[in-house]
Amino acid sequence: MPSTTWLNGPFERAQWPPLLTAVLALFLAFVLFQLVISPLALMMGVVWAGEPPEALMDLPGLMRRWPGMLLAANTAGQLLGLALPALVLARLHTSQVDRFLRLRSLSTYTVVWALLGWICLLPVVQWLGQVNAALPLPEALRAFDELQMALIMAALEGGLGLIPNLLMLAVVPAFCEEVLFRGYVQRQAERGLGIVGGIVFSGLVFGFYHLRLTQVLPLCLLGIYLAYLVWKSGSLWIAVIVHLANNAFSVLLAMFARQRGITWQAIEAWAVPWYMVVAGLIGFGLVVYVLQKSQHSSTSMGISDEA
Repeated sequence: MPSTTWLNGPFERAQWPPLLTAVLALFLAFVLFQLVISPLALMMGVVWAGEPPEALMDLPGLMRRWPGMLLAANTAGQLLGLALPALVLARLHTSQVDRFLRLRSLSTYTVVWALLGWICLLPVVQWLGQVNAALPLPEALRAFDELQMALIMAALEGGLGLIPNLLMLAVVPAFCEEVLFRGYVQRQAERGLGIVGGIVFSGLVFGFYHLRLTQVLPLCLLGIYLAYLVWKSGSLWIAVIVHLANNAFSVLLAMFARQRGITWQAIEAWAVPWYMVVAGLIGFGLVVYVLQKSQHSSTSMGISDEA
Protein backbone atom coordinates (compact mmCIF):
# COMPACT_ATOMS: atom_id res chain seq x y z
CA MET A 1 0.00 0.00 0.00
CA PRO A 2 1.32 3.49 -0.87
CA SER A 3 2.29 5.63 2.09
CA THR A 4 -0.13 8.34 3.15
CA THR A 5 2.06 9.91 5.83
CA TRP A 6 2.16 13.12 3.79
CA LEU A 7 -1.56 13.56 4.58
CA ASN A 8 -0.73 15.25 7.88
CA GLY A 9 -3.30 18.05 8.17
CA PRO A 10 -6.04 18.58 10.78
CA PHE A 11 -8.79 17.22 8.49
CA GLU A 12 -6.87 13.96 8.18
CA ARG A 13 -6.21 13.70 11.89
CA ALA A 14 -9.92 14.25 12.53
CA GLN A 15 -10.68 11.62 9.84
CA TRP A 16 -13.21 13.72 8.01
CA PRO A 17 -14.96 11.63 5.29
CA PRO A 18 -13.49 12.60 1.89
CA LEU A 19 -16.82 12.83 0.09
CA LEU A 20 -18.25 15.03 2.82
CA THR A 21 -15.37 17.48 2.50
CA ALA A 22 -15.85 17.53 -1.30
CA VAL A 23 -19.53 18.45 -0.88
CA LEU A 24 -18.71 21.04 1.78
CA ALA A 25 -16.10 22.58 -0.54
CA LEU A 26 -18.67 22.87 -3.31
CA PHE A 27 -21.20 24.47 -0.99
CA LEU A 28 -18.66 26.91 0.43
CA ALA A 29 -17.42 27.88 -3.02
CA PHE A 30 -20.96 28.40 -4.31
CA VAL A 31 -21.89 30.68 -1.42
CA LEU A 32 -18.67 32.70 -1.59
CA PHE A 33 -18.61 33.03 -5.36
CA GLN A 34 -22.28 33.45 -6.24
CA LEU A 35 -23.72 35.06 -3.11
CA VAL A 36 -20.92 37.00 -1.40
CA ILE A 37 -17.78 38.01 -3.30
CA SER A 38 -19.04 38.57 -6.84
CA PRO A 39 -22.19 40.50 -5.76
CA LEU A 40 -20.16 42.57 -3.27
CA ALA A 41 -17.54 43.38 -5.91
CA LEU A 42 -20.28 44.33 -8.35
CA MET A 43 -21.95 46.65 -5.83
CA MET A 44 -18.61 48.29 -5.12
CA GLY A 45 -18.16 48.79 -8.86
CA VAL A 46 -21.58 50.43 -9.14
CA VAL A 47 -20.73 52.83 -6.34
CA TRP A 48 -17.32 53.60 -7.85
CA ALA A 49 -18.90 54.29 -11.26
CA GLY A 50 -21.48 56.64 -9.74
CA GLU A 51 -24.36 54.49 -10.96
CA PRO A 52 -27.65 54.46 -9.02
CA PRO A 53 -28.37 51.28 -7.02
CA GLU A 54 -31.27 50.41 -9.33
CA ALA A 55 -28.71 49.90 -12.12
CA LEU A 56 -28.19 46.44 -10.63
CA MET A 57 -31.68 45.56 -11.86
CA ASP A 58 -30.54 46.04 -15.48
CA LEU A 59 -27.31 44.07 -15.68
CA PRO A 60 -27.13 43.94 -19.52
CA GLY A 61 -27.49 47.74 -19.63
CA LEU A 62 -24.86 48.12 -16.91
CA MET A 63 -22.54 45.87 -18.87
CA ARG A 64 -22.94 47.97 -21.99
CA ARG A 65 -22.01 51.13 -20.09
CA TRP A 66 -19.26 49.54 -18.01
CA PRO A 67 -18.21 46.37 -19.86
CA GLY A 68 -15.40 45.52 -17.45
CA MET A 69 -17.44 45.83 -14.26
CA LEU A 70 -19.22 42.48 -14.21
CA LEU A 71 -16.17 40.68 -15.60
CA ALA A 72 -14.01 42.18 -12.84
CA ALA A 73 -16.58 41.13 -10.22
CA ASN A 74 -16.68 37.63 -11.70
CA THR A 75 -12.88 37.48 -11.67
CA ALA A 76 -12.78 38.48 -8.00
CA GLY A 77 -15.35 35.80 -7.24
CA GLN A 78 -13.38 33.16 -9.13
CA LEU A 79 -10.10 33.96 -7.39
CA LEU A 80 -11.44 34.47 -3.86
CA GLY A 81 -14.51 32.23 -3.98
CA LEU A 82 -13.25 29.20 -5.93
CA ALA A 83 -9.45 28.98 -6.04
CA LEU A 84 -8.60 30.38 -2.62
CA PRO A 85 -11.00 28.14 -0.63
CA ALA A 86 -9.72 25.08 -2.53
CA LEU A 87 -6.12 25.97 -1.69
CA VAL A 88 -6.99 26.57 1.99
CA LEU A 89 -8.93 23.31 2.24
CA ALA A 90 -6.08 21.38 0.62
CA ARG A 91 -3.74 22.84 3.22
CA LEU A 92 -6.03 21.48 5.94
CA HIS A 93 -5.32 17.99 4.56
CA THR A 94 -1.58 18.25 4.06
CA SER A 95 1.45 20.50 4.09
CA GLN A 96 2.17 19.25 0.55
CA VAL A 97 -0.56 21.20 -1.20
CA ASP A 98 1.07 20.87 -4.62
CA ARG A 99 1.05 17.08 -4.28
CA PHE A 100 -2.55 17.00 -3.05
CA LEU A 101 -3.77 19.14 -5.97
CA ARG A 102 -1.49 17.31 -8.44
CA LEU A 103 0.40 20.43 -9.51
CA ARG A 104 2.98 18.49 -11.49
CA SER A 105 4.80 19.06 -14.76
CA LEU A 106 3.53 17.63 -18.04
CA SER A 107 5.06 16.18 -21.16
CA THR A 108 4.38 17.90 -24.49
CA TYR A 109 3.23 14.52 -25.79
CA THR A 110 0.37 14.37 -23.27
CA VAL A 111 -0.66 17.98 -23.92
CA VAL A 112 -0.84 17.44 -27.69
CA TRP A 113 -2.97 14.31 -27.41
CA ALA A 114 -5.23 15.85 -24.78
CA LEU A 115 -5.89 18.85 -27.05
CA LEU A 116 -6.57 16.52 -29.98
CA GLY A 117 -9.14 14.75 -27.83
CA TRP A 118 -10.82 18.08 -27.06
CA ILE A 119 -10.90 18.97 -30.77
CA CYS A 120 -12.52 15.62 -31.55
CA LEU A 121 -15.14 16.29 -28.88
CA LEU A 122 -16.19 19.66 -30.33
CA PRO A 123 -18.79 18.30 -32.81
CA VAL A 124 -20.05 15.88 -30.16
CA VAL A 125 -20.40 18.75 -27.68
CA GLN A 126 -22.27 20.83 -30.26
CA TRP A 127 -24.67 17.96 -31.01
CA LEU A 128 -25.17 17.17 -27.34
CA GLY A 129 -25.94 20.84 -26.69
CA GLN A 130 -28.76 20.67 -29.23
CA VAL A 131 -30.11 17.52 -27.60
CA ASN A 132 -29.96 19.29 -24.24
CA ALA A 133 -31.71 22.39 -25.58
CA ALA A 134 -34.54 20.24 -26.96
CA LEU A 135 -35.31 18.78 -23.53
CA PRO A 136 -38.39 20.17 -21.76
CA LEU A 137 -37.19 22.81 -19.31
CA PRO A 138 -39.12 25.50 -17.41
CA GLU A 139 -39.17 28.84 -19.19
CA ALA A 140 -37.67 30.49 -16.11
CA LEU A 141 -34.52 28.38 -16.50
CA ARG A 142 -34.28 29.20 -20.20
CA ALA A 143 -34.67 32.91 -19.41
CA PHE A 144 -31.92 32.70 -16.80
CA ASP A 145 -29.65 30.98 -19.32
CA GLU A 146 -30.37 33.69 -21.89
CA LEU A 147 -29.53 36.37 -19.30
CA GLN A 148 -26.14 34.75 -18.66
CA MET A 149 -25.34 34.71 -22.36
CA ALA A 150 -26.60 38.28 -22.79
CA LEU A 151 -24.19 39.44 -20.08
CA ILE A 152 -21.26 37.67 -21.72
CA MET A 153 -22.11 39.07 -25.15
CA ALA A 154 -22.51 42.55 -23.68
CA ALA A 155 -19.01 42.22 -22.24
CA LEU A 156 -17.60 41.14 -25.59
CA GLU A 157 -19.33 44.06 -27.29
CA GLY A 158 -18.03 46.55 -24.74
CA GLY A 159 -14.76 47.25 -26.50
CA LEU A 160 -12.42 45.92 -23.78
CA GLY A 161 -10.31 44.20 -26.39
CA LEU A 162 -9.12 40.67 -27.00
CA ILE A 163 -6.54 40.37 -24.21
CA PRO A 164 -8.78 41.53 -21.29
CA ASN A 165 -11.60 39.30 -22.56
CA LEU A 166 -9.32 36.28 -22.80
CA LEU A 167 -7.84 36.99 -19.38
CA MET A 168 -11.17 37.31 -17.56
CA LEU A 169 -13.25 34.81 -19.55
CA ALA A 170 -10.64 32.15 -20.32
CA VAL A 171 -7.44 32.30 -18.25
CA VAL A 172 -8.85 33.05 -14.78
CA PRO A 173 -11.82 30.62 -15.00
CA ALA A 174 -9.62 27.85 -16.39
CA PHE A 175 -7.24 28.05 -13.43
CA CYS A 176 -9.72 28.78 -10.64
CA GLU A 177 -12.36 26.24 -11.66
CA GLU A 178 -9.79 23.50 -12.18
CA VAL A 179 -8.17 24.08 -8.78
CA LEU A 180 -11.59 23.54 -7.21
CA PHE A 181 -13.18 20.85 -9.38
CA ARG A 182 -10.25 18.75 -10.61
CA GLY A 183 -7.88 19.75 -7.84
CA TYR A 184 -9.69 19.49 -4.53
CA VAL A 185 -13.11 17.98 -5.34
CA GLN A 186 -11.85 15.24 -7.63
CA ARG A 187 -9.10 14.26 -5.21
CA GLN A 188 -11.59 13.83 -2.38
CA ALA A 189 -14.23 12.20 -4.58
CA GLU A 190 -11.68 9.63 -5.75
CA ARG A 191 -10.88 8.83 -2.13
CA GLY A 192 -14.55 8.40 -1.29
CA LEU A 193 -15.94 6.86 -4.49
CA GLY A 194 -12.95 5.29 -6.21
CA ILE A 195 -11.27 6.37 -9.43
CA VAL A 196 -14.25 6.03 -11.78
CA GLY A 197 -16.69 7.45 -9.25
CA GLY A 198 -14.39 10.40 -8.57
CA ILE A 199 -14.01 11.19 -12.26
CA VAL A 200 -17.76 11.03 -12.91
CA PHE A 201 -18.61 12.99 -9.75
CA SER A 202 -16.18 15.76 -10.62
CA GLY A 203 -17.52 15.98 -14.17
CA LEU A 204 -21.17 16.06 -13.16
CA VAL A 205 -20.82 18.73 -10.49
CA PHE A 206 -18.78 20.80 -12.95
CA GLY A 207 -21.64 20.65 -15.44
CA PHE A 208 -24.36 21.61 -12.98
CA TYR A 209 -22.24 24.21 -11.18
CA HIS A 210 -22.39 26.54 -14.19
CA LEU A 211 -26.17 26.91 -13.72
CA ARG A 212 -26.74 26.56 -17.47
CA LEU A 213 -29.24 23.72 -17.54
CA THR A 214 -29.78 24.18 -21.27
CA GLN A 215 -26.12 23.18 -21.74
CA VAL A 216 -25.56 20.90 -18.76
CA LEU A 217 -25.02 17.72 -20.83
CA PRO A 218 -22.09 19.03 -22.92
CA LEU A 219 -20.62 20.70 -19.83
CA CYS A 220 -20.75 17.41 -17.93
CA LEU A 221 -19.09 15.62 -20.84
CA LEU A 222 -16.26 18.15 -20.91
CA GLY A 223 -15.95 17.94 -17.13
CA ILE A 224 -15.63 14.16 -17.20
CA TYR A 225 -12.99 14.37 -19.94
CA LEU A 226 -10.99 16.90 -17.93
CA ALA A 227 -11.25 14.71 -14.84
CA TYR A 228 -10.02 11.69 -16.80
CA LEU A 229 -7.05 13.68 -18.10
CA VAL A 230 -6.06 14.73 -14.58
CA TRP A 231 -6.25 11.17 -13.27
CA LYS A 232 -4.39 9.71 -16.25
CA SER A 233 -1.63 12.31 -16.39
CA GLY A 234 -1.40 12.86 -12.64
CA SER A 235 -1.26 16.60 -13.31
CA LEU A 236 -3.87 19.32 -12.80
CA TRP A 237 -2.18 21.45 -15.43
CA ILE A 238 -3.52 19.33 -18.28
CA ALA A 239 -7.08 20.22 -17.28
CA VAL A 240 -6.13 23.91 -16.99
CA ILE A 241 -4.63 23.85 -20.50
CA VAL A 242 -7.60 22.10 -22.16
CA HIS A 243 -10.10 24.22 -20.20
CA LEU A 244 -8.23 27.35 -21.29
CA ALA A 245 -8.27 26.21 -24.91
CA ASN A 246 -12.02 25.58 -24.73
CA ASN A 247 -12.81 28.96 -23.15
CA ALA A 248 -10.47 30.85 -25.48
CA PHE A 249 -12.07 29.17 -28.49
CA SER A 250 -15.52 30.25 -27.27
CA VAL A 251 -14.38 33.85 -26.74
CA LEU A 252 -12.74 34.05 -30.17
CA LEU A 253 -15.76 32.44 -31.84
CA ALA A 254 -18.15 34.85 -30.13
CA MET A 255 -16.07 37.87 -31.13
CA PHE A 256 -15.81 36.61 -34.71
CA ALA A 257 -19.57 36.00 -34.86
CA ARG A 258 -20.35 39.44 -33.43
CA GLN A 259 -18.28 41.13 -36.12
CA ARG A 260 -20.40 39.37 -38.75
CA GLY A 261 -23.74 39.92 -37.10
CA ILE A 262 -24.21 36.30 -36.04
CA THR A 263 -25.91 35.71 -32.69
CA TRP A 264 -24.67 33.23 -30.12
CA GLN A 265 -28.08 31.54 -30.25
CA ALA A 266 -27.52 30.89 -33.95
CA ILE A 267 -24.15 29.32 -33.20
CA GLU A 268 -25.58 27.03 -30.53
CA ALA A 269 -28.46 26.07 -32.86
CA TRP A 270 -26.15 25.14 -35.74
CA ALA A 271 -26.99 21.59 -36.77
CA VAL A 272 -23.72 19.69 -36.87
CA PRO A 273 -23.74 16.98 -39.60
CA TRP A 274 -24.08 13.45 -38.31
CA TYR A 275 -20.87 12.35 -39.98
CA MET A 276 -18.92 14.97 -38.04
CA VAL A 277 -20.34 13.61 -34.79
CA VAL A 278 -19.41 10.06 -35.77
CA ALA A 279 -15.93 11.15 -36.88
CA GLY A 280 -15.50 13.05 -33.62
CA LEU A 281 -16.46 10.01 -31.56
CA ILE A 282 -14.08 7.77 -33.49
CA GLY A 283 -11.26 10.28 -33.18
CA PHE A 284 -11.94 10.74 -29.48
CA GLY A 285 -11.91 6.98 -28.94
CA LEU A 286 -8.53 6.80 -30.66
CA VAL A 287 -7.14 9.57 -28.45
CA VAL A 288 -8.32 7.85 -25.27
CA TYR A 289 -6.80 4.57 -26.50
CA VAL A 290 -3.46 6.29 -27.12
CA LEU A 291 -3.53 8.01 -23.73
CA GLN A 292 -4.35 4.74 -22.00
CA LYS A 293 -1.38 3.05 -23.67
CA SER A 294 0.90 6.03 -23.19
CA GLN A 295 3.99 5.91 -21.00
CA HIS A 296 3.87 9.72 -20.70
CA SER A 297 1.69 9.81 -17.60
CA SER A 298 2.35 9.67 -13.90
CA THR A 299 0.09 6.68 -13.35
CA SER A 300 1.91 4.58 -15.94
CA MET A 301 5.28 5.70 -14.58
CA GLY A 302 4.52 4.46 -11.10
CA ILE A 303 4.06 7.86 -9.43
CA SER A 304 1.31 7.21 -6.92
CA ASP A 305 -1.64 9.57 -6.54
CA GLU A 306 -2.99 7.48 -3.70
CA ALA A 307 -4.43 9.63 -0.95
